[in-house]
Amino acid sequence: MEYLTIQEMSQKWNLSERRLQAICASGRIEGVKKFGSCWAIPIDAKKPDDQRVKSRKYIKKKTKK
Repeated sequence: MEYLTIQEMSQKWNLSERRLQAICASGRIEGVKKFGSCWAIPIDAKKPDDQRVKSRKYIKKKTKK
């Protein structure tokens, strides 16, 4: 099986290196491996969906007393 580095995969998927490291650490990419401080991502891995909140519904509005 062939692997790509964080730098190579971040260019392929158009993500920042730091965001991709966070995705790898959370285990959302199947087949990812960590060697020391470096991540190895399978070349045929699928890009995971963005699960960050985008609706802003989580922001509490200030209420007047």
